Amino acid sequence: MGDGTPGHRTGDGDDGTGAGAGAAHDSARRERELAEALARVEERVERACAAAGRARREVTLIVVTKTHPAEDVRLLARLGVRDIAENRVQEALGKIPAGPLSADEPALRRHFVGQVQTNKARAVAGWADVVHSVDRPRLVGALDAAVNASERAEPLDCLIQVALDREGGSDLSDPVAAGGDRGGVAPERVAEVAGALDGAAGLRLAGVMAVAPLKGAYAGRPGAAFERLVEIARDLRSTRPAATMVSAGMSGDLEEAIAAGATHIRVGSAVLGVRRTLR
Repeated sequence: MGDGTPGHRTGDGDDGTGAGAGAAHDSARRERELAEALARVEERVERACAAAGRARREVTLIVVTKTHPAEDVRLLARLGVRDIAENRVQEALGKIPAGPLSADEPALRRHFVGQVQTNKARAVAGWADVVHSVDRPRLVGALDAAVNASERAEPLDCLIQVALDREGGSDLSDPVAAGGDRGGVAPERVAEVAGALDGAAGLRLAGVMAVAPLKGAYAGRPGAAFERLVEIARDLRSTRPAATMVSAGMSGDLEEAIAAGATHIRVGSAVLGVRRTLR
Protein backbone atom coordinates (compact mmCIF):
# COMPACT_ATOMS: atom_id res chain seq x y z
CA MET A 1 0.00 0.00 0.00
CA GLY A 2 1.21 3.47 -0.88
CA ASP A 3 0.76 4.87 2.64
CA GLY A 4 2.90 2.37 4.49
CA THR A 5 5.52 0.84 2.22
CA PRO A 6 8.98 2.37 2.54
CA GLY A 7 9.98 4.34 -0.53
CA HIS A 8 6.34 4.87 -1.58
CA ARG A 9 5.29 7.91 0.40
CA THR A 10 2.56 10.00 -1.12
CA GLY A 11 1.30 13.49 -0.60
CA ASP A 12 4.24 14.84 1.37
CA GLY A 13 6.57 15.82 -1.50
CA ASP A 14 9.39 13.59 -0.27
CA ASP A 15 9.33 11.40 -3.40
CA GLY A 16 10.93 14.27 -5.32
CA THR A 17 7.86 15.06 -7.39
CA GLY A 18 6.52 17.65 -4.99
CA ALA A 19 9.93 19.20 -4.46
CA GLY A 20 10.55 19.33 -8.19
CA ALA A 21 7.19 20.96 -8.81
CA GLY A 22 7.88 23.49 -6.07
CA ALA A 23 11.27 24.37 -7.52
CA ALA A 24 9.76 24.77 -10.98
CA HIS A 25 7.06 27.02 -9.54
CA ASP A 26 9.65 29.14 -7.73
CA SER A 27 11.74 29.42 -10.90
CA ALA A 28 8.72 30.47 -12.96
CA ARG A 29 7.75 33.05 -10.35
CA ARG A 30 11.29 34.43 -10.23
CA GLU A 31 11.41 34.60 -14.02
CA ARG A 32 8.21 36.65 -14.01
CA GLU A 33 9.67 38.98 -11.39
CA LEU A 34 12.81 39.50 -13.44
CA ALA A 35 10.85 39.99 -16.66
CA GLU A 36 8.70 42.67 -15.01
CA ALA A 37 11.74 44.41 -13.52
CA LEU A 38 13.58 44.33 -16.84
CA ALA A 39 10.53 45.83 -18.53
CA ARG A 40 10.46 48.67 -16.00
CA VAL A 41 14.17 49.37 -16.48
CA GLU A 42 13.80 49.18 -20.25
CA GLU A 43 11.00 51.75 -20.08
CA ARG A 44 13.25 54.07 -18.07
CA VAL A 45 16.08 53.64 -20.56
CA GLU A 46 13.80 54.28 -23.53
CA ARG A 47 12.40 57.44 -21.92
CA ALA A 48 15.87 58.69 -21.05
CA CYS A 49 17.14 58.05 -24.57
CA ALA A 50 14.15 59.85 -26.06
CA ALA A 51 14.64 62.83 -23.74
CA ALA A 52 18.32 63.02 -24.71
CA GLY A 53 17.61 62.68 -28.44
CA ARG A 54 19.49 59.39 -28.57
CA ALA A 55 18.63 56.08 -30.20
CA ARG A 56 17.94 53.22 -27.80
CA ARG A 57 20.61 51.11 -29.52
CA GLU A 58 23.28 53.57 -28.35
CA VAL A 59 22.97 52.36 -24.75
CA THR A 60 23.88 48.86 -23.55
CA LEU A 61 22.31 47.55 -20.34
CA ILE A 62 24.70 45.58 -18.14
CA VAL A 63 22.95 43.68 -15.34
CA VAL A 64 25.09 43.50 -12.20
CA THR A 65 24.40 40.09 -10.65
CA LYS A 66 26.77 40.22 -7.67
CA THR A 67 25.51 38.32 -4.60
CA HIS A 68 22.62 36.86 -6.58
CA PRO A 69 22.49 33.16 -7.49
CA ALA A 70 23.53 31.48 -10.72
CA GLU A 71 19.88 30.63 -11.38
CA ASP A 72 19.13 34.34 -11.75
CA VAL A 73 21.85 34.58 -14.38
CA ARG A 74 20.31 31.69 -16.32
CA LEU A 75 16.86 33.28 -16.13
CA LEU A 76 18.21 36.65 -17.26
CA ALA A 77 19.89 35.00 -20.24
CA ARG A 78 16.61 33.34 -21.12
CA LEU A 79 14.95 36.76 -20.98
CA GLY A 80 17.44 38.17 -23.47
CA VAL A 81 20.09 39.77 -21.25
CA ARG A 82 23.51 39.43 -22.85
CA ASP A 83 25.76 41.58 -20.61
CA ILE A 84 26.38 40.51 -17.01
CA ALA A 85 28.69 42.05 -14.40
CA GLU A 86 30.35 40.78 -11.24
CA ASN A 87 32.67 42.49 -8.76
CA ARG A 88 34.25 39.55 -6.89
CA VAL A 89 36.33 37.18 -8.94
CA GLN A 90 35.75 34.07 -6.81
CA GLU A 91 31.99 34.55 -6.96
CA ALA A 92 32.18 35.22 -10.69
CA LEU A 93 34.19 32.07 -11.41
CA GLY A 94 31.74 29.88 -9.53
CA LYS A 95 28.62 31.46 -10.94
CA ILE A 96 29.13 32.32 -14.61
CA PRO A 97 31.32 29.94 -16.61
CA ALA A 98 33.10 30.87 -19.79
CA GLY A 99 31.17 30.20 -22.98
CA PRO A 100 27.41 29.64 -23.45
CA LEU A 101 25.26 28.76 -20.45
CA SER A 102 23.61 26.05 -22.53
CA ALA A 103 23.58 24.70 -26.07
CA ASP A 104 20.64 26.90 -27.07
CA GLU A 105 21.87 30.13 -25.45
CA PRO A 106 24.57 32.47 -26.81
CA ALA A 107 27.55 33.26 -24.60
CA LEU A 108 27.15 36.12 -22.18
CA ARG A 109 29.49 39.10 -22.31
CA ARG A 110 31.14 39.13 -18.90
CA HIS A 111 32.08 42.46 -17.30
CA PHE A 112 34.24 42.76 -14.19
CA VAL A 113 33.38 45.94 -12.28
CA GLY A 114 35.16 45.45 -8.94
CA GLN A 115 38.58 46.60 -7.84
CA VAL A 116 41.31 44.27 -9.10
CA GLN A 117 44.24 43.31 -6.89
CA THR A 118 47.31 42.49 -8.94
CA ASN A 119 47.46 39.00 -7.46
CA LYS A 120 43.96 38.35 -8.84
CA ALA A 121 44.77 39.65 -12.33
CA ARG A 122 45.18 36.18 -13.80
CA ALA A 123 41.78 35.02 -12.56
CA VAL A 124 40.06 38.20 -13.73
CA ALA A 125 41.72 38.06 -17.16
CA GLY A 126 40.65 34.44 -17.54
CA TRP A 127 37.01 35.20 -16.75
CA ALA A 128 36.18 38.67 -18.05
CA ASP A 129 35.52 40.01 -21.52
CA VAL A 130 35.72 43.58 -20.21
CA VAL A 131 37.41 44.97 -17.08
CA HIS A 132 35.90 48.31 -16.01
CA SER A 133 38.30 49.12 -13.17
CA VAL A 134 41.79 49.59 -14.62
CA ASP A 135 43.32 52.44 -12.64
CA ARG A 136 47.12 52.10 -12.47
CA PRO A 137 50.04 51.04 -14.67
CA ARG A 138 51.00 48.21 -12.32
CA LEU A 139 47.60 46.61 -12.84
CA VAL A 140 47.95 47.08 -16.60
CA GLY A 141 51.19 45.11 -16.44
CA ALA A 142 49.65 42.32 -14.37
CA LEU A 143 46.63 41.94 -16.65
CA ASP A 144 48.81 42.03 -19.76
CA ALA A 145 51.10 39.33 -18.39
CA ALA A 146 48.08 37.19 -17.49
CA VAL A 147 46.59 37.48 -20.97
CA ASN A 148 49.90 36.77 -22.68
CA ALA A 149 50.38 33.64 -20.56
CA SER A 150 46.89 32.37 -21.40
CA GLU A 151 45.29 30.84 -24.47
CA ARG A 152 43.01 33.83 -24.91
CA ALA A 153 42.41 34.53 -28.60
CA GLU A 154 41.37 38.19 -28.31
CA PRO A 155 42.78 41.10 -26.32
CA LEU A 156 41.07 41.89 -23.03
CA ASP A 157 38.97 45.06 -23.27
CA CYS A 158 39.85 47.53 -20.52
CA LEU A 159 38.16 50.67 -19.26
CA ILE A 160 40.08 53.27 -17.29
CA GLN A 161 38.23 53.91 -14.04
CA VAL A 162 38.19 57.64 -13.32
CA ALA A 163 37.86 58.95 -9.76
CA LEU A 164 35.90 62.12 -10.37
CA ASP A 165 36.37 63.27 -6.78
CA ARG A 166 40.15 63.35 -7.26
CA GLU A 167 40.68 66.35 -9.54
CA GLY A 168 44.15 67.54 -8.57
CA GLY A 169 46.26 64.40 -8.82
CA SER A 170 47.12 61.29 -6.83
CA ASP A 171 49.65 58.49 -6.57
CA LEU A 172 49.03 56.05 -9.41
CA SER A 173 50.84 53.27 -7.59
CA ASP A 174 48.23 53.26 -4.84
CA PRO A 175 44.60 52.65 -5.87
CA VAL A 176 43.32 53.68 -2.44
CA ALA A 177 45.14 57.02 -2.62
CA ALA A 178 43.98 57.38 -6.20
CA GLY A 179 40.29 57.06 -5.58
CA GLY A 180 39.51 55.97 -2.06
CA ASP A 181 38.03 52.53 -1.46
CA ARG A 182 36.21 52.77 -4.81
CA GLY A 183 39.48 53.02 -6.71
CA GLY A 184 40.01 55.05 -9.85
CA VAL A 185 42.59 57.44 -11.22
CA ALA A 186 42.47 61.24 -11.05
CA PRO A 187 41.14 62.78 -14.29
CA GLU A 188 44.39 64.54 -15.15
CA ARG A 189 46.29 61.24 -14.98
CA VAL A 190 44.06 59.24 -17.31
CA ALA A 191 46.61 59.75 -20.09
CA GLU A 192 49.26 58.00 -18.01
CA VAL A 193 47.17 54.86 -17.64
CA ALA A 194 46.17 55.08 -21.30
CA GLY A 195 49.85 55.17 -22.23
CA ALA A 196 50.47 52.01 -20.25
CA LEU A 197 47.57 50.32 -22.05
CA ASP A 198 48.98 51.42 -25.41
CA GLY A 199 52.06 49.35 -24.68
CA ALA A 200 50.16 46.24 -23.57
CA ALA A 201 49.74 43.84 -26.48
CA GLY A 202 47.26 41.64 -24.63
CA LEU A 203 44.94 44.49 -23.67
CA ARG A 204 42.72 46.86 -25.62
CA LEU A 205 41.76 50.32 -24.36
CA ALA A 206 37.99 50.39 -24.80
CA GLY A 207 36.99 53.56 -22.93
CA VAL A 208 36.34 54.93 -19.44
CA MET A 209 34.22 54.18 -16.41
CA ALA A 210 33.16 56.13 -13.32
CA VAL A 211 30.84 55.94 -10.35
CA ALA A 212 28.99 59.08 -9.23
CA PRO A 213 31.16 60.50 -6.40
CA LEU A 214 30.00 60.58 -2.80
CA LYS A 215 32.36 63.45 -1.95
CA GLY A 216 34.07 66.38 -3.60
CA ALA A 217 32.71 68.89 -6.10
CA TYR A 218 30.41 66.36 -7.78
CA ALA A 219 28.86 64.87 -4.63
CA GLY A 220 25.10 64.73 -5.11
CA ARG A 221 25.48 65.90 -8.72
CA PRO A 222 25.59 62.74 -10.83
CA GLY A 223 24.60 64.55 -14.01
CA ALA A 224 27.53 66.96 -13.75
CA ALA A 225 29.86 64.10 -12.82
CA PHE A 226 28.88 62.08 -15.86
CA GLU A 227 29.20 65.11 -18.12
CA ARG A 228 32.77 65.45 -16.87
CA LEU A 229 33.40 61.76 -17.60
CA VAL A 230 32.10 62.21 -21.15
CA GLU A 231 34.51 65.15 -21.59
CA ILE A 232 37.37 62.91 -20.49
CA ALA A 233 36.17 60.20 -22.88
CA ARG A 234 36.05 62.71 -25.72
CA ASP A 235 39.63 63.80 -25.03
CA LEU A 236 40.73 60.16 -24.97
CA ARG A 237 39.03 59.42 -28.29
CA SER A 238 40.83 62.32 -29.94
CA THR A 239 44.01 60.24 -29.89
CA ARG A 240 42.51 56.76 -29.49
CA PRO A 241 39.36 56.61 -31.64
CA ALA A 242 38.57 53.00 -30.71
CA ALA A 243 38.04 53.91 -27.03
CA THR A 244 34.30 54.46 -27.45
CA MET A 245 32.83 52.99 -24.26
CA VAL A 246 31.57 55.27 -21.49
CA SER A 247 30.41 53.14 -18.56
CA ALA A 248 28.38 55.25 -16.14
CA GLY A 249 25.11 55.18 -14.28
CA MET A 250 23.47 52.64 -12.00
CA SER A 251 19.94 51.94 -10.79
CA GLY A 252 19.50 55.34 -9.16
CA ASP A 253 21.09 57.59 -11.76
CA LEU A 254 20.86 55.87 -15.14
CA GLU A 255 18.81 58.74 -16.57
CA GLU A 256 21.53 61.27 -15.78
CA ALA A 257 24.15 58.98 -17.29
CA ILE A 258 22.21 58.54 -20.52
CA ALA A 259 21.59 62.29 -20.76
CA ALA A 260 25.33 62.91 -20.41
CA GLY A 261 26.22 60.39 -23.12
CA ALA A 262 26.94 57.06 -21.41
CA THR A 263 27.14 54.08 -23.77
CA HIS A 264 26.88 51.44 -21.03
CA ILE A 265 24.87 51.51 -17.80
CA ARG A 266 25.37 49.09 -14.88
CA VAL A 267 22.07 48.18 -13.22
CA GLY A 268 21.69 45.78 -10.32
CA SER A 269 18.97 46.32 -7.73
CA ALA A 270 16.44 47.79 -10.18
CA VAL A 271 16.45 44.43 -11.98
CA LEU A 272 17.30 41.87 -9.30
CA GLY A 273 16.00 43.48 -6.13
CA VAL A 274 17.83 43.91 -2.83
CA ARG A 275 21.16 42.12 -2.84
CA ARG A 276 21.78 39.22 -0.51
CA THR A 277 24.41 39.62 2.19
CA LEU A 278 27.59 37.66 1.49
CA ARG A 279 28.83 35.53 4.37
